[in-house]
Amino acid sequence: MTTLDRLTADLTTSLKARDTLRTSTLRQVIGAVRHEAKAGAVERELTEDDVLKVLAREVKKRRESAQIYTDAGAPERAATETAEAEIIDEYLPTRLTDEELAALVDAVVADTGASTLKDMGAVMKEATARAQGRADGKALSALVRARLTA
Repeated sequence: MTTLDRLTADLTTSLKARDTLRTSTLRQVIGAVRHEAKAGAVERELTEDDVLKVLAREVKKRRESAQIYTDAGAPERAATETAEAEIIDEYLPTRLTDEELAALVDAVVADTGASTLKDMGAVMKEATARAQGRADGKALSALVRARLTA
């Protein structure tokens, strides 16, 4: 069962359970996936990785919005955005722990022979490929930068 199929099935379940937050969130996410498929000159079939990228982007948007609402003094809206992000996060692969991420970066640095910040692009490309969407780009970038400047 693909992630999109799972989202659609869970939408039906949440509708029957009258879970308004989950229903609303799943509708938004399914809409974002369909929008991504239709983006561009020709509609295309999204791969599983494409769908996961859309979901990761949606989680990131909601977490950023929650932070903005918190800073603006709107804790109710921040709580809603955080709850939506957690619902979407259920459909993403489990994140790498800090230790696993550090080990991955160390392995990539050793494998590529990188030693300076000039090599950061090559290290980031390989580390991102190995992480397969299970790591935050900012955290990965910060860790690679720290390893290459030390």
